[in-house]
Amino acid sequence: MPEKTASRLGTLDLTLVALFTALTAVCAWISVPVPAPFVQFTMQTFAIFAALLALGGRRGTYAVTAYLLLGAVGAPVFSNFRGGLGVLLGTTGGYILGFFFQALLYWLMTAKLGEGMKMKLAASVLGLVLCYAFGTAWYLVLYARTGSPMGLMTALSYCVFPFIIPDLLKLALALLLARRIEKYVQ
Repeated sequence: MPEKTASRLGTLDLTLVALFTALTAVCAWISVPVPAPFVQFTMQTFAIFAALLALGGRRGTYAVTAYLLLGAVGAPVFSNFRGGLGVLLGTTGGYILGFFFQALLYWLMTAKLGEGMKMKLAASVLGLVLCYAFGTAWYLVLYARTGSPMGLMTALSYCVFPFIIPDLLKLALALLLARRIEKYVQ
């Protein structure tokens, strides 16, 4: 029987990736509606943090990628039970796509610099900042195409500043969850 290599995913790995993909979809449906042009408050960020912290960079990135692909092909996995490329290409789609870059950064940092608690927290926070930056740039570009350009500070006040404290609380909750289930997902 051939040895299992580190690059292959086993049944448990695939199951966990699918589970955290589903968790992300469910968390996207938990939302607080807000008027445009504000970005909607959802629990997606919690699920992204949970996937990365509990599964590690590689499997967590696979879960995030599977979630994005499901949404891109039209499965209603985004907030308000929406799906499709229209959501991803909309003004707030940059934040959803930013989850992928957040996951990649987390994977890269923990793979190269270690998986200690301080590194996981640093990678999570820096990944969130990258997600905010990508999403805000996307938002500004697409909002400007509507004929009404918006300044950076205005976009940040709509899309980032209200989310910093809640997202850090979601990170803390995800960390608690990951620590509770770590023996089951290794």
